Amino acid sequence: MRFIKKSSKKAGTSPGTLVHVGDERTEPVRLYLIDYDEGSLIEREISGIEAAASLKDRPTVTWINADGIHDIELMEKIGARFGIHPLTLEDIVNTGQRPKLEDFEDYLYLVFKMLSYDAEAETVRSEQISLVVGENFVFSFQEAAGDVFDLVRERIRKGKGRIRKAGSGYLAYALIDAVVDHYYAVLETVGAKIEEIEEQLMEDPEPEVLETIHELKREMIFSRKQVWPVRELLSGLTKSDSPLVHESTGIYFTDVYDHAVQVIDTIESFRDMLSSMLDLYLSTISNRMNEVMKMLTIIATIFIPLTFIAGIYGMNFDFMPELHWRWGYFAVWGVMLAVVLVLLVYFKRKRWL
Repeated sequence: MRFIKKSSKKAGTSPGTLVHVGDERTEPVRLYLIDYDEGSLIEREISGIEAAASLKDRPTVTWINADGIHDIELMEKIGARFGIHPLTLEDIVNTGQRPKLEDFEDYLYLVFKMLSYDAEAETVRSEQISLVVGENFVFSFQEAAGDVFDLVRERIRKGKGRIRKAGSGYLAYALIDAVVDHYYAVLETVGAKIEEIEEQLMEDPEPEVLETIHELKREMIFSRKQVWPVRELLSGLTKSDSPLVHESTGIYFTDVYDHAVQVIDTIESFRDMLSSMLDLYLSTISNRMNEVMKMLTIIATIFIPLTFIAGIYGMNFDFMPELHWRWGYFAVWGVMLAVVLVLLVYFKRKRWL
């Protein structure tokens, strides 16, 4: 299940023991380095963490992005080279973490979820992102290759805005902002599907619509679970007295916090809309059934007196009125038609038709 990560293999281990919890992966972990300041830029893929160790004490900002967290030996080397606590490393390799912020004085540890929409499976996918923010370095750890940080990389390359002039705290803000902004793209896709279902619900509410509504409700519950704690994380950053979060950067974290609140409000609105659509579907089906039952009742009511008349004249008695009358057959048909017309007029006046 997406809601619960299997972590049984961690049972009984001591604190700080690195055990990868998540999807099994065999591909090598890729490390991509960007080192920059206002006047210089180094960008390349590195084969090991030793290639970046010399940059630790430089005044530049070093951003190392790791595509993959399943290589325990590499994670231990990163922790040893950059002074990352074993408990932090333990949380990084466990993909079942709840979004949170931890202050270790020398660095900040942030973990949150990056969302994407799988159009083929029609589900919202989640990937854990961990950030370790030091005085002049930022580590970003992802479960696999592929992210939403391309615009951040482009801003660094072109020196747009203040990203090349600011420190590691501002880079952390830019990465979180990219993830939160992508939440909007996911919700736009879901919103478009909700509009399609709403139109279909009004035109022809088939049973498949009910299944789709339930699936979207599950996706919104899943998305809310991933996004809601991000608000707490950002609130902690805005109130943090860590020297790694400068006052000038705190304003930007407040802006991202507002965006996260808007995303949560949108998710709640979608959940309410889906609940209303579910009620509308049930009401529509109920009304349709009532219309069918009303029509069947009217038809049955019309045929009751006709059945009564036919039953009387179908009795096998020798001596019955009109039995040998020349116009008896036509008279009975006339009476039956008159009864039908009277009932139809009555139903019409009562607005039952």
